[in-house]
Amino acid sequence: MHALEIVWDPIKFLDLGFFKLHFYSVMWIVAFILGFYITKRIYRNENQSDESLDSLFIYSVLGIMLGARLGHVIFYQSELITEDFFSIFLPFSFRDGIKFTGFAGLASHGAAIAMIISMYLYNKKVLKKTVLWILDRVVVAVALGAVFVRIGNFINSEIIGKYTGSDFGVVFKQLGETAPRHPSQLYEAFFYIFVFLILFFTYWKTKKSQQQGFLFGLFLVLLWTVRFFVEFSKEAQVEERADWLLNTGQLLSIPFILIGLYFMFIYKPKIKEA
Repeated sequence: MHALEIVWDPIKFLDLGFFKLHFYSVMWIVAFILGFYITKRIYRNENQSDESLDSLFIYSVLGIMLGARLGHVIFYQSELITEDFFSIFLPFSFRDGIKFTGFAGLASHGAAIAMIISMYLYNKKVLKKTVLWILDRVVVAVALGAVFVRIGNFINSEIIGKYTGSDFGVVFKQLGETAPRHPSQLYEAFFYIFVFLILFFTYWKTKKSQQQGFLFGLFLVLLWTVRFFVEFSKEAQVEERADWLLNTGQLLSIPFILIGLYFMFIYKPKIKEA
């Protein structure tokens, strides 16, 4: 072992006897709790009721978790549809007997799409403003949540980076590794902190929050630009075609960046006539 290597061999869960508390799940819980309090502060600034915030929390949790899971299956592990269908929606594998797995395999692209859909439903049923009004505010919390999700990936030794080809990096011992890799999960988490800070500052310290769609667009541009460049240090999550210049994660990121630029610089909200 070289002095600059970090051997990563963490305990992934606490065995409570009747239940295994996975630290990856804890990171998701932390993300949702912090997101709730950040959004609560924003909602109170906008004179929205606590009841509407409670409904937002439920729609967000269900939508993001379901979308993240379906996104992973569709983009990265489609064989589950025919080989282990119920494991898509339940934290169990049924392939070789019933085995508790937790929700291993969640895709941020799927979560992003589901967030937009769930916010549409939430607006239609509860808030009755505009979808963009909601998205402009929840993305501040979502950006912070993304930090903890990537830390959870690091704890799980998943979404790993490529070999560094040097003495510096992280050796993922639980994967049987002996050579250092890029800690891509931590790269992503680190840059997501700045995405959150930029969005937080923009909402509270500028008038851009009054420009409908701007914060949502800024979120898409910043988050998926980070994702696009960090992907260069990651191992492909699925078998990629040899002639692909970009991997699946990068190709899926480009449309989100373009949509973000549209909402930042081109989109003009329709003004309802009195």
